[in-house]
Amino acid sequence: MNKPSFKVFFPVKNKKSRIHGMGAYAAGPIPAKKKIGSLGGVVISRKEADLRSKLNESIAIVELWNGKALDATINSNELRYVNHSCGANTYMRVFNNHVEFYALRDIEKNEELTCNYGLTHHEGTLPCKCGAKNCKGFI
Repeated sequence: MNKPSFKVFFPVKNKKSRIHGMGAYAAGPIPAKKKIGSLGGVVISRKEADLRSKLNESIAIVELWNGKALDATINSNELRYVNHSCGANTYMRVFNNHVEFYALRDIEKNEELTCNYGLTHHEGTLPCKCGAKNCKGFI
């Protein structure tokens, strides 16, 4: 397992989220289109990711392009708690073994960082609790 390098460029704090469990919040303003940082974690095989996702109710695993996955439940950072929202304020970019978050718009201090996860292992069966006006109802 390889540990990718990761860094958070804007201060982020973790606290309870109305969406799900813990959330990641901007500790200061974040300008639109800026890279917020890279998700911490360890690179594992997709087979191992599938196994881990079945064993845990709440996971933080992102599939990479190369048959691998980044498990952010191990060697993580503050971005591990970016929750899903259908009306997200960030987007995720997968690049080699890195998962990076960028601001879609200006993000205010104390605003929760959210990302539209897209396709997940839940396959549209997990109720979405994001509260966005355009919420699809399921992840």
